[in-house]
Amino acid sequence: MTTPAAEFIDRTLQAEGSEERAIADAARIAGGLRFYGASMGAVRGTVRDARRRHPELSHDEVTALASELWAEPVYERRLAAVVLLQGQVPTLLVSDFTRLEQLLRSAGVRDLVDPLVADVVHPLLDRLEGADAARARRIVDRWASEGLMRES
Repeated sequence: MTTPAAEFIDRTLQAEGSEERAIADAARIAGGLRFYGASMGAVRGTVRDARRRHPELSHDEVTALASELWAEPVYERRLAAVVLLQGQVPTLLVSDFTRLEQLLRSAGVRDLVDPLVADVVHPLLDRLEGADAARARRIVDRWASEGLMRES
């Protein structure tokens, strides 16, 4: 089942894409993903518009939307999930590291891993305190030792 927000994002990204950009991005990024050929500006604008259309989305619904977008091996959908989570960092919880790990493990390309780590994982890690921060640091250290992300 596709949520209205995911349907809007997918439809808009496809409309914003170009075949030329899709071919160029596929050659540059690869990783077994499909490409719509939408620009980074189009991805950011689409996510912004989706949040305006669906301001009622709770923390759980936003993180579920990120997973829904990520489920399809389409670069722009996954990039939209990263942008969505970037805007959600102030409300993310230590329990969201499970979802973040799933995204990182299935990303397949540095062009998705790097912004997810730099703009979601690290800011979340910096925001956590006490036992949550210690737990999160152990998780991130494990990811780094497994080569899942670059050392912090």
